[in-house]
Amino acid sequence: MSAIEYREHELYCEEVPVRELAEEYGTPLYIYSKNRILENYRSIAGTLAGLDSLVCYALKANSNLSILKMLAAEGAGADVVSAGEVFLAQQAGFTPDRIAFAGVGKREDELAYALDHGVRLFNVESVAELQLLSLVALRRNTSARISLRINPDIDAQSHPYITTGLSTNKFGIEASLAPQVYALAKTLPGIEVAGIHVHVGSQITKSEPFVAAAEFIAAFVPKMRAEGIDIQHIDFGGGFGVRYVNAIRHEALPLEANAAEPIATPAQILAEVRPILEPLGGAIWIEPGRSIIADAGALLTRVLYLKESSAKKFVIVDAAMTDLLRPSLYNAYHQIVPASITTYDHLTADVVGPVCETGDFMARDRTLNRPSQGDLLAVLTAGAYGFVNTSHYNARPRPAEVLVNGDRVRLVRPRGTFEDLL
Repeated sequence: MSAIEYREHELYCEEVPVRELAEEYGTPLYIYSKNRILENYRSIAGTLAGLDSLVCYALKANSNLSILKMLAAEGAGADVVSAGEVFLAQQAGFTPDRIAFAGVGKREDELAYALDHGVRLFNVESVAELQLLSLVALRRNTSARISLRINPDIDAQSHPYITTGLSTNKFGIEASLAPQVYALAKTLPGIEVAGIHVHVGSQITKSEPFVAAAEFIAAFVPKMRAEGIDIQHIDFGGGFGVRYVNAIRHEALPLEANAAEPIATPAQILAEVRPILEPLGGAIWIEPGRSIIADAGALLTRVLYLKESSAKKFVIVDAAMTDLLRPSLYNAYHQIVPASITTYDHLTADVVGPVCETGDFMARDRTLNRPSQGDLLAVLTAGAYGFVNTSHYNARPRPAEVLVNGDRVRLVRPRGTFEDLL
């Protein structure tokens, strides 16, 4: 059962009608299901039971402190990509030995901050970074435990903006150069070589890219061990996809395109990957973000106006690209549904926001239930890469966030104010 679903004609988040949330907290409003987040995390963690493993939640997906505290309390690790995320992770209760620091452009002060705060693992992405980390560690009379992020040139079969494992991407060290970089790392003072990191992309809906990455690791690691590089830590990354199209169904809703397109779940993917990686021994860490948080969240928005030109119809809502950037950034798809179904009639329109940019849209040429001015809509599967990408462009305060637990509701981030713009 979905945490955000229709009960007859009313949309609920757990035991609360979303209409009541909008009335209490206003719009635009991010809502999250606590129990769906925990269910997603536990499902993924359970697939690795019996291994020396850790599920490191990717803070980049959603870094609300209340959500982070929940996951830390569950025993999750943290995948971070900035000193700011190191700070948030530790504020939330993630212990340093359960934090992995990734990212292609770590500054010197960020490396120093992470070392000073005992971060367990650095996923290094270039020779220059490796040399700088050695220098920073020496200055602090400590050592940095590292994995090299290897780029295996595997097509993630996802949007080009979120694929990371191709030879043309900025991420990682080219596989053909990796042996010599490992050899260099072994000679550098202040560096402890621990493992390998491979992450081929995001929103991957098929198992094949993950299987290919696992097979690459399974072939690569024994070669490195034979050359004296004792790899005992495998960071397999994340990138598990979720369903955005037809995320929820109701007889009144239009059936969206690609309705039957299969989505490989993290459990299905890891069931294929585990037998490939497990014989290598050592620790296995993974870094899911979207697959833990995306379908647990939605963005509520109010219809401001209906507008029609000779060429197109528009549904103008109070949420904008400043509140949910994904559609404008790379034409990402989110199902948009009414909070209360009052009609079975449909129309095709662009759903657009108030920002003064043609690129400010939630959907283009979308068939949806015919709305009226003042209606409440829900933009679904918005828990990941939603609030974290908000901005003050056009001097717009950021939206509020609420966390729903059964019939209880907690404001976990107040709505932004004009004073925040100063």
